Amino acid sequence: MDDDIRTQRWNRWEGRAALPLGIASLVYLGGYAAHVLAQGLPPGLDDVLRAVIGAAWTVFVVDYAVHWRLSGRGLGFVTSHWLDTLVMLLPLLWPVRIVRLYDVVQRRRGGARLTLHARVMFYASVSTALLGFAGALAVYQAEHAAPHATIRTFGDSVWWTCSTLTTVGYGDVVPVTPRGRVVAVGLMACGLALLGAITGSFSSLLVQRFARGVDEEGPPGS
Repeated sequence: MDDDIRTQRWNRWEGRAALPLGIASLVYLGGYAAHVLAQGLPPGLDDVLRAVIGAAWTVFVVDYAVHWRLSGRGLGFVTSHWLDTLVMLLPLLWPVRIVRLYDVVQRRRGGARLTLHARVMFYASVSTALLGFAGALAVYQAEHAAPHATIRTFGDSVWWTCSTLTTVGYGDVVPVTPRGRVVAVGLMACGLALLGAITGSFSSLLVQRFARGVDEEGPPGS
């Protein structure tokens, strides 16, 4: 297949899949939150929530499979698109797809787009919030019933997640289970990357504004 045709089909699929993927992310996050936080659900309702979570996962698998097919690269797609592979394998990252809904809505409305710096800060801020909420759910699920756990309530988990994402790390509550610690490592890495994007974009925006102000004022003594 010609590369130009592949590119056209790839872009066409991404445009069509953005909204379903965003909705699937919302459905997953809502279903997972209900499954974790609503204790003592009837078995039938809990099965429904598990089915909803599984359906959301299916949407991501289909999207990944279509991209793999359109790439025409075979196993090379897995290594060259390792981030997409990671997102598909780690449910904790699925809610981040919600931020793409903004672009879909803006394109369909034909409205004004945010500037580059504003978009980076918006995407990074929303991604941090979504990742933090999903991470807090995952840590609470793994920790609250574990022996010698310090994270007993969802509030404890949210507090721990905030201190972890901001790299403060008070150490008053910490995960003790292997699963909780794996989630912690992921949140640390993602927190550094996302917060770095926010601060870097904000700093760059300030530098541009100050430089523009100096240019408008002219050189000293002019």
